[in-house]
Amino acid sequence: MGVKVYERILDLFEAEGINTIFGIPDPNFVHMFHLAEERGWNVVAPHHEESAGFMAEAVSRMTGKASVCIGTLGPGVANLAGAMMCAKVENSPVIFLGGQRARITEQRVRRGRIQFVKQAELFDPSVKYNASIEYADQTDEVIREGLRKALSGTPGPVYIEYPSHVILEELDVPAPLPPSAYRLVNQTAGQDRIDAAAAAIRAASQPILLVGHGVHTARAGESVKALADLMAAPAIQTSGGTSYIRGLEDRTFPYGFSPSAVDAVVKSDLVVAIGTELGEPVHYGRGRHWLANEANRTWILIEQDPEAIGVNRPIDVPLVGDLRAIVPQLVEALKDTPRTATPELAEWIKQDADRLAELAQTAPSGLSPVHPARLIVEATKAFPSDGIMVRDGGATTIFGWTYSQAKPNDVMWNQNFGHLGTGLPYAVGAGVAAGGKRPMMLITGDSSFQFHIAELETAARLNLPLVCVVAVDYAWGLEVGVYKRTFGQGSLETGTHWSTNTRLDKVAEGFGCYGEYVERDEDIAPAIKRAYASGKTAVIHVAVDPKANSEEMPSYDEFRTWYAEGTQ
Repeated sequence: MGVKVYERILDLFEAEGINTIFGIPDPNFVHMFHLAEERGWNVVAPHHEESAGFMAEAVSRMTGKASVCIGTLGPGVANLAGAMMCAKVENSPVIFLGGQRARITEQRVRRGRIQFVKQAELFDPSVKYNASIEYADQTDEVIREGLRKALSGTPGPVYIEYPSHVILEELDVPAPLPPSAYRLVNQTAGQDRIDAAAAAIRAASQPILLVGHGVHTARAGESVKALADLMAAPAIQTSGGTSYIRGLEDRTFPYGFSPSAVDAVVKSDLVVAIGTELGEPVHYGRGRHWLANEANRTWILIEQDPEAIGVNRPIDVPLVGDLRAIVPQLVEALKDTPRTATPELAEWIKQDADRLAELAQTAPSGLSPVHPARLIVEATKAFPSDGIMVRDGGATTIFGWTYSQAKPNDVMWNQNFGHLGTGLPYAVGAGVAAGGKRPMMLITGDSSFQFHIAELETAARLNLPLVCVVAVDYAWGLEVGVYKRTFGQGSLETGTHWSTNTRLDKVAEGFGCYGEYVERDEDIAPAIKRAYASGKTAVIHVAVDPKANSEEMPSYDEFRTWYAEGTQ
């Protein structure tokens, strides 16, 4: 018997290790969803297709593989657009499948076609590959090209249209090929480049690792730790690389927000940059904290996209390929010549530990509503050691950069695109990827939380161990602060405030979740403990001081340097 097109698509995804799909099924996809569930896939229907895209992106981040979501023809595909743009900027290899009317209908000269718009050309700027399965026998080549483009060079999303006239057609095809038969997998660097990098590392006196978002999404922490150990070097986190590598927690410092990180950067004479675009939040590797000692600093960049080499700054030793293959090459080259740590490393470790302890002690306490710095301290102290941390929101996230007491090995945050509202869908996707077994904490602001608040039902339906700690000031706190800095105290704060009658804990209960209302800092940790013990998805509504939330954001001056228009 022949293989139907929808069945073949699942076969091709399974060959890539994909077993999860998100989306709201419609006639184009009911066959695919039905078969996927029969095969044991995770089939998750959210309440909005944009959420589906964010959930799929989270799965990709947690697995190091491509991920899949679908949108029904017309409005469903339109709802995917924001998630597509986000995946493009976040470098996430998400396969977006869009339904469409049969081509005989699409190509007619008609007015008033139902649930129809020409979709594909709308998405060209937002994806790396845009194609349609026009004929059944194109299925393999189109899906494989989509996977090839999504995972090659700088990873990113693709859009593949799935018109209804091909859905039930049958194919006579062999077993799917393994990925290595049709795309480059685990590309290594040339041995001469590895030798040059190893020699530079041996010659350095103060080497550092600059660890970006790609290390986490490639799931490469173990090999990067081995490299850091051989280099006896600190790991400096980019704003996107805020997941702590297991075993390196004590010598990992956030760029710009930790004096230890700044001192390590200033004193460094060699940087091994891994999984980072060297973008604006690290001042392109050549401005601000990098200016001192620039003439004496050697740069090694591990980068999968050869066209990215030397764009944001000159690179002395480019290592082009997959960091999952190249980092082990460096480890092998250095294994017989491990470095000895300099005295500064121990000093930086102590300085950073003292900094965190002082912040925990000095964060304003005893206030009602709660000071947002104290909310972060209390919530992150209560974070489970094996948990997944999810961040969302503006002011809340800025407080989190400075005051967090947790060092999670998995952090979800939309840091490149700055898309608010991703937090709850990211948490659902991450929870699905973890099999619903690892506790999760979402720390978010109230405005961001309400973007996709309906996904509380999805989390509850999946019985995910998720506690959402929501800082509630009934406002767009970051934007209130912008008004105050721009026009002064007492000015109009147009469009930034909303109803103080909203109770997010009660909304949560309406979705079948656990909810608590908190307005004193000493009640935060016990509420979180009760929330996890409830066995339900939970929301802790924490009333925070609006004035502090908008006026006292820590490290705000450092954050603003990311946007130094034309000066970097």
